[in-house]
Amino acid sequence: MTVLTDFLATHQLLTILIVLASGALLGQIKFGPLRFGAAGALFMGLVVGALDPRFGQNLGMIKGLGVVLFCYTVGLAAGSTFLSDLKRQWSLMLAGIVGLAAMAAAGLGLGRVFGLSPAHVAGLYAGVLTSPAIDAASTATHGAGDTLVGYALSYPVGVVVGLIMVALVAKRHWPAAKDNTSMAEAGLTSVSTVVDRETSIRETPGFNDDQIRMSYLLRDGEMRLATPDDDLHVGDQVLVIGNPDDVDRAVEHLGHVSDRTLTDERHEIDYRRFVVSNPALVGHTLGSIDVRGRTSGKVTRVRRGDLDMLARDDIVIQPGDRVLCVVPAHRLSDAADLFGDSEARVSQVDALSLGLGAALGLLLGALMVALPSGLQFELGAAAGPLVMGMILGAVHRTGPIRWQLPHATNAILRQLGLMLFLACVGLASGPAFLSQAISWTGLAVVGVSAITLVLGGAIVIAAAWFNKLSAQRATGAFAGFVGQPAILSYANSLVNDERIESAYGALFALGTIVKILLVQVIVLV
Repeated sequence: MTVLTDFLATHQLLTILIVLASGALLGQIKFGPLRFGAAGALFMGLVVGALDPRFGQNLGMIKGLGVVLFCYTVGLAAGSTFLSDLKRQWSLMLAGIVGLAAMAAAGLGLGRVFGLSPAHVAGLYAGVLTSPAIDAASTATHGAGDTLVGYALSYPVGVVVGLIMVALVAKRHWPAAKDNTSMAEAGLTSVSTVVDRETSIRETPGFNDDQIRMSYLLRDGEMRLATPDDDLHVGDQVLVIGNPDDVDRAVEHLGHVSDRTLTDERHEIDYRRFVVSNPALVGHTLGSIDVRGRTSGKVTRVRRGDLDMLARDDIVIQPGDRVLCVVPAHRLSDAADLFGDSEARVSQVDALSLGLGAALGLLLGALMVALPSGLQFELGAAAGPLVMGMILGAVHRTGPIRWQLPHATNAILRQLGLMLFLACVGLASGPAFLSQAISWTGLAVVGVSAITLVLGGAIVIAAAWFNKLSAQRATGAFAGFVGQPAILSYANSLVNDERIESAYGALFALGTIVKILLVQVIVLV
């Protein structure tokens, strides 16, 4: 055994890869309704790290790379919708602050009851919230061992309790009148419709609000592409695209569903999905591209990852998007030239924008601000890249630099960063976890951590319900409130809903700031 541990301690990269592989295996095992997923790397890291403290030494660089990759890519994805969702999410952000303050107060009170020191409470607070505030806690307690013990014991508690709460909430449906409908949940449909009344395309409900699109127009046996200025006559047939409810309203206004399927008739008008690989289009709105002038066609859908969206004029094109373009059959090649349609080109990582954006995030995270009473504030290597990613994700492009990454590339880098981070945390925390887990102090830390997290999470979820926001947005808000990447990953594996990441980004950034301040207050009280 000594020979093996010596070998693994010498070859740390091999040790990390073993943890990643075994963690992936553990993550696939179901425990009732629960599957650890990416969090399996954390628990296998704890097991392997407990065998020898050398396994967890000098992993700061790899752990830092993992958290930067994860947080920056999450920020890019969340930034594109953050500003538009801010009006809906301000109540969740306020509830997050209240929940974090309630957790700090409950932790101090319960800590005194169970004989825990302020250093223990500061560590468990940072640990159960899986927060970079551990750096601030260590500084405030002058590197006290109790702080690291509290962090090591409460970190897996935060993961397990967080996963359980997400499993209970993510798939629920409650009244959410003040939330937008999820594009992923609603889906898109297309209906061939017979016109029974004299009207126009612009008069059709939902057209001027970008809720529906029309493409095929069949008139007197001749098929052509519908234009916004077309008047519709009795007997015309048009193809209406949009969310099912919006399409039903449009069809009711126009006439009735046709027995023909217009998309089957592709001699004059044809359609195809094209991969956006032309860098000149990235970061521009769909309405500014002039698809009609350059191809005599129109885009009706944009597919990003697993999300199929109606092609509104204000959608910002990202690399790797798949656009469904309806064009005259003889101009399909023009559409391919416009969008690029190259899988090879879109699969290349833009190292310039990735490296520059992540570096700017680290610089932002390194800024130290002195506050009254000797407190210090620093976003750190997690919140800094996340905030910068959200800013750049909302900006989309700066001159020739395109900040957004292709969806598939973003997902791969995010998953890789998450697993590296969790594996390193597990390896580093394993010895302390093993030495204290079955002691009275360890049990007290675990109990206080679980109670406080349930309290804080309940406040956030209750606020979403009270404000008539969806369970899916509440799930994302809770994941961001905790700040645990594995919880976000688990939520996304349960539900395909873009509102989860939007709420996660909002609560993670704000929560990190509040945690860094409160963890120092805990030590002073």
